[in-house]
Amino acid sequence: MATEKSWQARISEATDALAQSFVESISYDQRLYKHDIAGSIAHATMLAKVGLISDAERDAIVEGLKGIERDIAGGNFKFEIGFEDIHMVIEAELIKRIGEPGKKLHTGRSRNDQVATDFLMWCSSVAEQLMQKLADLERAFGAAAVRNAGIVIPSFTHLQRAQPIDAGAEMLAWAAMFGRDFTRVMWVLSDESSLYRTWPLGSGAVAGSTLPLDRRITQWLLNGLDVPTDQELAETNSQRLKRQASEAKNLPWLPAELAESTEKTFEKMAAAPDADSKDQWGVRDSSSIEAVSSRDVGCDLLFCCAMIAQHLSRWAEQWIIYMTTEFSFIKIADKYTTSSSMMPQKRNPDLLELIRGRCGNVYGDLFALMTILKGLPIGYNRDLQEDKRIVFRAYDMVSSCLTMAAAIVNSANFVKENIEPTLEHGFLDATSLAEYLVTKGVPFRTAHHIVGTLVAKCEKEGKTALGQLKVEEFNESLKAHGSTVGLDQDVYNALGARNVVKRYQSAGAAGGKPFEDQLAAWKKRLGM
Repeated sequence: MATEKSWQARISEATDALAQSFVESISYDQRLYKHDIAGSIAHATMLAKVGLISDAERDAIVEGLKGIERDIAGGNFKFEIGFEDIHMVIEAELIKRIGEPGKKLHTGRSRNDQVATDFLMWCSSVAEQLMQKLADLERAFGAAAVRNAGIVIPSFTHLQRAQPIDAGAEMLAWAAMFGRDFTRVMWVLSDESSLYRTWPLGSGAVAGSTLPLDRRITQWLLNGLDVPTDQELAETNSQRLKRQASEAKNLPWLPAELAESTEKTFEKMAAAPDADSKDQWGVRDSSSIEAVSSRDVGCDLLFCCAMIAQHLSRWAEQWIIYMTTEFSFIKIADKYTTSSSMMPQKRNPDLLELIRGRCGNVYGDLFALMTILKGLPIGYNRDLQEDKRIVFRAYDMVSSCLTMAAAIVNSANFVKENIEPTLEHGFLDATSLAEYLVTKGVPFRTAHHIVGTLVAKCEKEGKTALGQLKVEEFNESLKAHGSTVGLDQDVYNALGARNVVKRYQSAGAAGGKPFEDQLAAWKKRLGM
């Protein structure tokens, strides 16, 4: 089928097949079809509102676009590679279906502001999906914390045994890490973000338009609202902020405390003395040149994905170690492991290894887009076409890793029987003993030195735990270091991994009441 491109009148030769296959992006940007159609409907509605097309033409365009959307969603649409990208494919099909009105849709619009808008819409929509998957993973770790609470395990620094902790506390540590990812995505990329609240649509190719376009209307429509009335168009910024404050607390996907803080933020902004001097639509002070040039939202999404991938990789590495025979701390469902084609005894954590390995791919995608952008002059350049290939790939990879991670965590449990036999190895209670001495009046540095000499004494004598020492030996060491403090049998309450875990007092600690408080807070936050 012969396809004439919208720009072809200026070019004397038709694009040959080699060039056509080289420049096309429809093979991957077709996933933007819903966003492209939504942007086109908003644009057509605005054109009718300002009198550049008739209401009848607007209705024909909207109906035609909705029909195309239905056909694509139903798998009854052929994407013609000759039209290069999703924008031209949809426009060509619209003209084919409705005729002359379809030719008016591109009035005051360029593919440059069109793709920038589509891409921003897509990034915002997948941000919500990422937040949902992160929330699912947080819930999985929260449930795992409940299941494994009460099991005492060693914690590690430098991959050496450090202090005893409640296994549930480690699960909550991962929940906290992914909780920060949730917040990062929400504040940078969600609809409530102040970074990207201005849609590029209406910026044209680079310099705007001489036509009387009203970008306020497209801003309103692309934010999911109905066609604005004249009264709404006249709404002051403080009035809008107050409305957003009341809406924030009703967002179903937003945790209660975050909804409350968002509401308070909007209320504070509305109360600011200069609130009404600011442009509530975000278009008055925006730059059409920058709008079509920027792919900052792609970089921010990639950074969020890279941080999530990093956290997933760290978690996967930890559990890969825990699953070794040398540790045997944790067991996950067999369906999330594989065996060996040669060694029949193997039970390999391949899925965790793939999650760990795929972090490198996401890092590569972040650097790829940053490298593309670093040499571009201001204004649209075709290099920007590559943004979608990169960002789509990174998002897909992180999204699938999050889904798999939640499934693995939901199947996992610490194996108490494997942990307990060696729990007292490594002098996990050494810090507890030093802090016990502090409560008896011994300066911490002196206490630290005393306990260090006691550990060395145990190792020299073949003892594996400080609790194997006699009270007299503790007192002899104290006296040797110039202390007049004397200990009795009470010292043993500060020794032993289980005793130590019960003694933790500082907020956020990995055992005792602090852990119970954390667990209660997470259960409330996650609705458990």
